[in-house]
Amino acid sequence: MSEPSDVIDVISAKIVVTGGFGVGKTTFVAAVSEIAPLTTEAVMTELSAGVDDLSGVTGKTTTTVAFDFGRITLGPDIVLYLFGTPGQDRFAFLWDDLVEGALGAMILVDTRRIEDCHPALDYFEKADIPYAIGVNHFAGSRGFEKAEIREALDVPDHVPVVYCDARDRSSVKETLIALLDAAMDAVRRRGSLGY
Repeated sequence: MSEPSDVIDVISAKIVVTGGFGVGKTTFVAAVSEIAPLTTEAVMTELSAGVDDLSGVTGKTTTTVAFDFGRITLGPDIVLYLFGTPGQDRFAFLWDDLVEGALGAMILVDTRRIEDCHPALDYFEKADIPYAIGVNHFAGSRGFEKAEIREALDVPDHVPVVYCDARDRSSVKETLIALLDAAMDAVRRRGSLGY
């Protein structure tokens, strides 16, 4: 006769953190990761002048050149693996590999440069991967109502739009929970994960 097991089945999921250049993806992953995050930050040189648009992020001195990686345990049975994408178009070729097997994506938005998130929106809509919008607040940025942001981005009503501070662990956790809710809603609508 076997004895009852105290082993808990752990559910793990891959989450992609994405958005435009300098929107706070590396900061977002680092703020919430329970392990020392893996980053691929490189110092920006004058060779990137004219290639990377520094408007709105003039103080930025480093950039992600491959991906960021972190892990967070949300409960005794849920572990999320976070993969931050690079923000520049010249590194977009990495996205297909980073996104493979992802449960969902957190698309970060900087309202000072809202158009920078459009490539990520297009990508995840075409890939039919659930996503949420995280509106990262920056000093000096104008505040917008969620309805205004939803309209400007033309995202469907089922897509969560949440305010966040990528530097704050509890704020980042709240946005991830909103994304998980959206992913579970997508599963209910489809009847499966679809991959």
